[in-house]
Amino acid sequence: MKRHTDRGPAQGPTQRQLRAGELIRHALVDILREEDFSDAALEGVSVTVTEVRMSPDLRHATVFVEPLGGGRADEVVEGLNRHAKFLRGRLGRSIDMKFTPDLKFLHDESFNEAQRMDRLFDDPKVQQDLRHDFTPDAPSDRWKDED
Repeated sequence: MKRHTDRGPAQGPTQRQLRAGELIRHALVDILREEDFSDAALEGVSVTVTEVRMSPDLRHATVFVEPLGGGRADEVVEGLNRHAKFLRGRLGRSIDMKFTPDLKFLHDESFNEAQRMDRLFDDPKVQQDLRHDFTPDAPSDRWKDED
């Protein structure tokens, strides 16, 4: 009889996927630190591996990276994807897993999103709302129920 594998809507990765992702992330950091690539897009660039997301069968890994300083991110990601097979080969010798996953590199947009949120918080209209002095004991017209 076949097992029911549907985990329901909107559940995150399993502990197994998280452990495998962290194992691969640490190994890739070591490989990228040690390797010298003859690719112009990767020469002299320091890359931060922020996250590795694994597929449920652990055969595919999506690697989120951010170049130091954030410049030339598209070029760096393209360069890493060009060398993905080489990196997979090095990864296979570094980790102890049944299968070495295929690697797909993507630019991590969370840093850009954090900067966008910082700019929003610096907006004078938002600052006005943040400066509003609210104390629970003090009466305020702003928090009254309208009848």
